Amino acid sequence: MSQIARISSGAPWEPVAAYSRAVKAGDFVAVSGTTAIDERGLVVGGGQMYVQARQTLLNIRRALERLGLSMRDVVRTRMFVTDISRFAEAARAHREFFADAPPATSMIEIKRLVHPDMLIEIEADAYAGSKAAAPPAIAAARSPKTSVKAKPKAVKKKPAPKSKKRR
Repeated sequence: MSQIARISSGAPWEPVAAYSRAVKAGDFVAVSGTTAIDERGLVVGGGQMYVQARQTLLNIRRALERLGLSMRDVVRTRMFVTDISRFAEAARAHREFFADAPPATSMIEIKRLVHPDMLIEIEADAYAGSKAAAPPAIAAARSPKTSVKAKPKAVKKKPAPKSKKRR
């Protein structure tokens, strides 16, 4: 039995370019660049970065759910936008989906996407093994009791050894 599962979303470009919406290989999941298309393959939210970012993230969530995962399993996103000055709009949608478990992310401005009405495309990588118990150090770092404002313990430095002068 293959350790690789591939799913399609039915996007019109998948058969043209021969790609899958998401591929799960062992504990690793890669979600292809995803855009703001609806179930009919039409772009939603023309001219609206936030609406398109939100629809794109809904499409990613749907692909992950088909593989038994959630947005909490996402470890990295890459956002490709046609206008970086609209960062705040895309960031708002991203925050709505990831505020409780922020992934590593990038936002890159590009010239254009495959359809002229598209403003954003997002890729996501997820880890399917996160359902297993995390090592204590990682679990403690995720704990809501951990405070970013906590001051680190003072580290005592040993005095440097005295150097002997040579004459």
